[in-house]
Amino acid sequence: MSFRADERATEFREIDRFDGGVGWIAHPDERMQRASHALAVDGEVWVIDPVDADGIDDLLAEFGDVAGVVVTLDRHKRDAATIADRHGVPVYLPEFFTGVTEEIDAAVARFDDELSDTGIRSLKLVDNRFWQEVALYNPADGTLIVPETVGTVDYFLADDEVLGVHPVLRLTPPQTTLREVAPERVLVGHGAGVMGDAARALEDALANSRRNAPRLYASTAFDMLPI
Repeated sequence: MSFRADERATEFREIDRFDGGVGWIAHPDERMQRASHALAVDGEVWVIDPVDADGIDDLLAEFGDVAGVVVTLDRHKRDAATIADRHGVPVYLPEFFTGVTEEIDAAVARFDDELSDTGIRSLKLVDNRFWQEVALYNPADGTLIVPETVGTVDYFLADDEVLGVHPVLRLTPPQTTLREVAPERVLVGHGAGVMGDAARALEDALANSRRNAPRLYASTAFDMLPI
């Protein structure tokens, strides 16, 4: 199925539902499988890297009122401004992100080690001129959101991997930062999340990243560019 990048989806596929949130893929047939998420904290909803779709506001309302929209990867502006404006809330960016504010047509707020006063930790994964990324970790329920460093779509995975490191980061994954947490679930920016035995899946992805790189590169050479 083809669509324009700025075309609002008329359907979505729900993924990653748990007591503290939910995810969705707005264009279920697209190859990149761009995943969006909503986390519920104290009766409020934080929307992460969203791609908009008909019916999304009803899905969000199941978890509370929208408190903010968060961009966790500099390339994941997606429909953050559209959804933030619709709910009258800011778009939240990591403090170290540069060159992103100018491309967001909405009020912008910044966060550093914690997302506002939610208790959700921000873990810096990549910070260079080509790539700026944080993961979000909620210690209250063990939810880890990683927008790009790891994913579950086929072009991230080698052999029998459940969770794989992005092809560009295969040789130098941010292992120290991600090994600071032992998540109950790992939600990703491309594909459905790992909802069970997630800590093991994450450890396996990091431990086998370099060893499995040649097989991944051989099978998905076209996908070695950032998404």
